[in-house]
Amino acid sequence: MSNIEQPENEDGELFEHHRVIASKGQVPLRVDKFLMNFIENATRNKIQQAAKDGHVWVNDEIVKSNYKVKAGDEVKVMFEHPPHEFLLIPEDIPLDIVYEDEVLLVVNKPAGMVVHPGHGNYSGTLINALIHHTDNLPVNSNERPGLVHRIDKDTSGLLVVAKTEAAMTHLAKQFFDKTSEREYIALVWGNVEEDEGTIEGNVGRNPKNRLQMHVFPDGEEGKEAVTHFKVLERLGYVTLVSCRLETGRTHQIRVHMKYIGHTLFNDERYGGERILKGTTFTKYKQFVENTFKLLPRQALHAKTLGFTHPVTGKHMSFDSELPEDMVNAIEKWRQYTKNSIE
Repeated sequence: MSNIEQPENEDGELFEHHRVIASKGQVPLRVDKFLMNFIENATRNKIQQAAKDGHVWVNDEIVKSNYKVKAGDEVKVMFEHPPHEFLLIPEDIPLDIVYEDEVLLVVNKPAGMVVHPGHGNYSGTLINALIHHTDNLPVNSNERPGLVHRIDKDTSGLLVVAKTEAAMTHLAKQFFDKTSEREYIALVWGNVEEDEGTIEGNVGRNPKNRLQMHVFPDGEEGKEAVTHFKVLERLGYVTLVSCRLETGRTHQIRVHMKYIGHTLFNDERYGGERILKGTTFTKYKQFVENTFKLLPRQALHAKTLGFTHPVTGKHMSFDSELPEDMVNAIEKWRQYTKNSIE
């Protein structure tokens, strides 16, 4: 799937929002089901309505939702308006800014806030808030103002934002050269036996589910990814770990921890919303479900961030407290573990 450059919208010309080429191994599949694997936050009803309205095209012809996609088909979703991520509107949304000067700012993003607009999330994003807070933010290679790096919607924690072109270039090079410092705190399923270790394995799109990332250990696909982890606390059926990123791939910690058998607690996209470790007792199941309610998202927080200031050359390091939902979930596991031992 790719977002394509926008054509001039004259005489009712349509804008291309999504384009997917069916792989060689694609078995015949209804186009509404096919698109659900590629468009984040899209429901089957919405896709069916789009097809009914003539917005789903295959090989440059309008199709109905029951069309069977075959290998090599080019599937497009077309609308009369440009992709919403290009229609950035400033919004007066409170920001937790932990540092700011003339060339950059560091923000502590809450869980639940999308970083940049995309399908299904066209307002209320961090970028909407940033362009209200600061005029003339530079854009990165993806046309996203100020962003040097990003974290997932349901991950909380620290992000650095560039306010000038020079700062963006300087900071982006630090991330590329692996000289920036990023530590995350995660609660994962299972007892991580090693006190510390390194996970290596290329990360790329899962060929069977494009909304997930996948580890390709042989390096035949994806991009290099390295995560260093250290156990902070063992809590019976879950473990609290620190993860330091050497690279910054999409969902890197989430997919790397799953790869070694320790999916993040309540990470719905990767199966962590199921009870992966523990007993079969009803009382335990109720305890886990109650903990899920306390922490209704993946247990991941971007705790520390370090980099060299683009102008002064000074090393800067920032630290953030664990958010309340993670603190409460961890404490609940501590109490459960203590009671189980006693």
